[in-house]
Amino acid sequence: MPTSPTTSQPTASQPAASQPTSYRALFALPGTRAFIAGNLLARLPMGMFGVSAVVMIAGTRGSYALAGAVSATGLAATAVAGPWVARLVDRYGQARTGVPATVIAVLGALALLLCVRLGAPDWTLFAAYAATATTPNTGGMSRARWAHLLAGDAGALHTANSFEQAADELCFLLGPALAAFLSGTLFPEAGMLVAALLLLTGMLVFAAQRATEPPPRPSVRGRAPLRVPGMPPLIAGFVATGAVFGALEVVTLAYADAHGHRSAGGAVLALQAAGSCAAGLLYGTLRPAAPPERRLPWCLLAMAALMSLPLLAARALDSLPALAAALLLAGTATAPTMVTALTLVQHRTPEGRLNEGMSLAVTGLLAGVACGSAAGGWTVQRLSPTAGFLVPVAAAAGALLIGLLGRRARPGRRIACANSCRTH
Repeated sequence: MPTSPTTSQPTASQPAASQPTSYRALFALPGTRAFIAGNLLARLPMGMFGVSAVVMIAGTRGSYALAGAVSATGLAATAVAGPWVARLVDRYGQARTGVPATVIAVLGALALLLCVRLGAPDWTLFAAYAATATTPNTGGMSRARWAHLLAGDAGALHTANSFEQAADELCFLLGPALAAFLSGTLFPEAGMLVAALLLLTGMLVFAAQRATEPPPRPSVRGRAPLRVPGMPPLIAGFVATGAVFGALEVVTLAYADAHGHRSAGGAVLALQAAGSCAAGLLYGTLRPAAPPERRLPWCLLAMAALMSLPLLAARALDSLPALAAALLLAGTATAPTMVTALTLVQHRTPEGRLNEGMSLAVTGLLAGVACGSAAGGWTVQRLSPTAGFLVPVAAAAGALLIGLLGRRARPGRRIACANSCRTH
């Protein structure tokens, strides 16, 4: 089935396996359980840092405006630093780059905690939190390991990518809840402290699994991933998809607050991630009937159609339970869309630059989340929470339009890449 861990690129004669592998067979591969465990520990803080920073700063400084500004600064810094860190990971290796980058990020989180605790000037909060932007893209590094281990086996790689997307959803489902619980029940800085410790511990465990680490490519040259034909529309699609997530979060919380159930907003929103997580796991067991280039527009169409359900539930039924059910259903289109789009990123990224390509996708998502949050908040403030659900619908429709236009601009030939996705 998969190639040896020391094989990073198959020959052109290797056959493509189209039947997905079972999750049990996937996890039975030597070394996979250890790097999965470490990566999940390191990935959980990704859903904790933002909530922890907001709760910690707002709780001690009494200003949500300051908390939001610091959080936005960290997001912008991550968008700038992420591709640069990923490029170093590709060039020098995951352990050699990931551990020092993680240490810098952890020091930034601890510095923010101390600045808040000691009452330091506001500008120090921005400087400290910006340092967390060096946090490696742990999800991208995990996908790169699967691509290295499963080179030439398209079916197994599809299952692995589906698992990784479900893991993303699970971490962003549990992370904010854990951060809010720790900061609310212990002390305001508890969420940030635990997130930093989990990140460092998880990265050390993950980096220690050297047998499954893709070999570094220090001498890789050629075009940057963003300059490869077909990649710009993909990244633009990630921006639009991120806007769906960002708008949905703000609007759902505002809707719950308007109905007098502020504390239930997070739980209702979590159903969207739960639906996506379940769909991702199911999607990994299915046999892809077409190449990802043909599957993506259908996934985007499903997402655009299902994202209208929360709007209908809010407008026609004006009920929080109905909205919860609609979000659960709407979430089922998210993971298949993300899995297919990320497969295309793997497909089109030049050989030896997979982490950089994955980081560009994450950067696009982060930019979209920021734009969606701003648009959703503006619509809620100027119109109403119900009208705010138009924003994720419009963003999903935009992602669909970008996907359809992107098919015309897709590359005429496939780019050789370290994960050998050309076998699809």
